[in-house]
Amino acid sequence: MGPRQVTVFGASGFLGRHVVKRLAADGARIVAAVRDPEAAAFLRTMGDVGQIVPLACDIRNEALVARALAGSDAAVNLVGILYEKGSNSFDAIHAEGPGLIARVAATAGLRSLVHVSAIGADENAVSAYASSKGRGEAAVRAAFPGAVILRPSIVFGPEDDFFNRFACLARLVPALPLFGGGKTRFQPVYVCDVAEAVARSLARHDARGQTLELGGPRVATFRELMEEILSVTGRRRGLLSLPMGLADVIGFFGDLGKVFGIPPQLTRDQAVLLRSDNVASSDGLAALGIRATAMEVVLPAYLDRFRRTGRFQSARF
Repeated sequence: MGPRQVTVFGASGFLGRHVVKRLAADGARIVAAVRDPEAAAFLRTMGDVGQIVPLACDIRNEALVARALAGSDAAVNLVGILYEKGSNSFDAIHAEGPGLIARVAATAGLRSLVHVSAIGADENAVSAYASSKGRGEAAVRAAFPGAVILRPSIVFGPEDDFFNRFACLARLVPALPLFGGGKTRFQPVYVCDVAEAVARSLARHDARGQTLELGGPRVATFRELMEEILSVTGRRRGLLSLPMGLADVIGFFGDLGKVFGIPPQLTRDQAVLLRSDNVASSDGLAALGIRATAMEVVLPAYLDRFRRTGRFQSARF
């Protein structure tokens, strides 16, 4: 049986909204712990009246975390950032925040905790992102030994920041960049499959204490993913191989732009991540009894808006 009340930290994000919808379908009451409750009001419509309640929370504030966890018997932490900005450092969001949630959850006597990390999380990693994720996992495991840690590869779905970004870029430039020749491998996993993994991890006693890596049914290089995007959107674009060192240069200017409030397309730390494969070492979805969804089935359903002649380019009137 699933939990009666779940606190979902980061509920209004890309993955969060799918997790909330999935848990609501099981009848759980949900405390949606978010930075801006008004902006997260759309979550209320994913359940019955009063079933989903957005609540302001900062995972760096112990009192607010305790308030968000009050009355819940399970919690899910989905909070993460792609790059540092101001006080939102990797250490604060990926390491200290998860540790605080786990400690408060343990003190409050919660039955289950699921922490969503990332493939490549390692305290000793060169990347600041990956090392902070590793420290976060260690902090969660130390405070709440029975926590389930999920490590997804690139997560895809209608609101993703990967396939949508490059499909949009293909509308603007004559060629898509392939740093290092586009040889880095990924294993994209469907957002609904990850949400299902969260729900099952909360409900299954045999999942407790495990670290599960989540990937889709296909491992593909960055080049192959760009080719898939061009195929789905029906666009003819070149694929330009660039030296990996150029990613570092672009990342430098991306970091510099952050100082002036310009969201970076690439940071130096992300350039470091591009040098390593992002592939699951084991089949975490299968371990939870989930059959992975192929990206080829889902991508056309939301990348069609990037087609040259629009969503109905193949229609005949």
